[in-house]
Amino acid sequence: MGWLVTPAKFLVNEILSEPAYLIGIITAIGLIAMKKTTGQIIGGAIKATLGFLLIGAGAGLVTSSLTPLGTMIQGVTGAHGVIPTNEAIVGIAQAQFGSRVAWLMILGFVVSLLLARFTPLRYVFLTGHHMLFMATLLTVVLAGAGQSTVVVVAVGGVLLGIMLVAMPAFAHPWTKRVTGSDTVAIGHFGTAGYVVAGAAGKVVGKRSRSTEEMKLPEGLRFLRDSMVATALSMLFIYVVMAVLFLVKAGQQKAFKAFATGTGTAATDTGNYVMQSVMQGLQFGIAVAVILFGVRTILGELVPAFQGIANKVVPGALPALDAPIVFPYAQNAVLIGFLSSFTGGLASLALLTWVFNPAFGLALVLPGLVPHFFTGGAAGVYGNATGGRRGAAVGAFLNGVLITFLPALLLKVLGAFGKQNTTFGDADFGWFGALIGNAGKAGGGVGVALVLLIGLAVLGAAVLVQKRVVDTGWDPGAARDTLMPRDTAAATDAGAGDDQGRSASYAKIAPPAGAPVPPPPPR
Repeated sequence: MGWLVTPAKFLVNEILSEPAYLIGIITAIGLIAMKKTTGQIIGGAIKATLGFLLIGAGAGLVTSSLTPLGTMIQGVTGAHGVIPTNEAIVGIAQAQFGSRVAWLMILGFVVSLLLARFTPLRYVFLTGHHMLFMATLLTVVLAGAGQSTVVVVAVGGVLLGIMLVAMPAFAHPWTKRVTGSDTVAIGHFGTAGYVVAGAAGKVVGKRSRSTEEMKLPEGLRFLRDSMVATALSMLFIYVVMAVLFLVKAGQQKAFKAFATGTGTAATDTGNYVMQSVMQGLQFGIAVAVILFGVRTILGELVPAFQGIANKVVPGALPALDAPIVFPYAQNAVLIGFLSSFTGGLASLALLTWVFNPAFGLALVLPGLVPHFFTGGAAGVYGNATGGRRGAAVGAFLNGVLITFLPALLLKVLGAFGKQNTTFGDADFGWFGALIGNAGKAGGGVGVALVLLIGLAVLGAAVLVQKRVVDTGWDPGAARDTLMPRDTAAATDAGAGDDQGRSASYAKIAPPAGAPVPPPPPR
């Protein structure tokens, strides 16, 4: 049996769980299907891979920059509890469930391709690490419910395949609103937060101007550069929290806040403050790296994907990671991050004073990394339908979701619920809680209930695709009636050539330097 497990684990752990390799392979296959030359195939695949590595490098810089800040916030607020970190809980679970996760992920990806080929849900989920996260969650929940290995892999694979095509469909009306085209989808398990943010923007922001149209005094014109604005904002937050932490915790403890990873403890107060300044600036660099990676991969992947889509899954769209929407509203990313984090703090207060004493829910601390990535994306979605108010309110609600949903999920993780960490993004929370509670029925009844939930999600996604996506519903139509945009101005702002942009969705022009959406598949 080992000869079967080892190749599967290698395929998952070394290739499919690395989104850069997966994207490079998909790009190469697409270019082959388009009958490109050998040089074009190799060059395109490597460039697409490098684009994803750039995103990963930026994400690593973000994590490194935010870790000391998280220590300071905990020290200032005195809060203790669970910190949602996908990578941490997956690493813990791999030691016990590695082979089951491997086979479940492979089966789930195959099921998703079959569903994309034979149902109206023409999406191919290309965010490899999120496939791994969801596969691990399903394995932990189903195995914790007492199901056999065969059932865990078979049922979990079906559920994973459904989620890989269903979630992009639920978000797609809102994604088209963001991108102005129908050539790319969102493939990230924070989808519930993005849909809620878009819906909130539709309600609260019909007359609110876009985050990208903020009017700044002439002396502050430099803040229109998103990298500068992001760096200065984080610099301010960092220095304020550093000073508060120093006052409350004292020098001996505060100076050690930067002694994480490759960092070193501060030597004196001046060095402590300047390390805070540097970390804020490093955050601005991290965001710039992520955005450059997104632009790089878009230039190679989407055209190449059209080749494989036409050959293997005709009419399919690539579903990509959350930062794919960042270039379309860069100010909204920062507003979304701050608003989502605020929502997390407010929710933590409610958990502390109400829901922990009354219902025994764990205290879920706001993890800065999930709040940045999902909160930033939620801000973009909220801005697309509701401008500044939509970005702020939508991302705040995302922060509420990614605080309360992990608390509910902990109830069904069994022994893994005591690891002081859990899955962080919204879809892991609601789907894992549903599957876990259904699986508690045990035996065949539990399997039947779990499969019914999966079929319900699939049926709802098909309904949304046929009744909402395919009919061209625009969630921001009411806003456009009240606040019509000037097409010429939008073009001057950096939209570039409008080729391939749907007339129904060409509402929000990407800022200068953002990638122009590619033409739709022929």
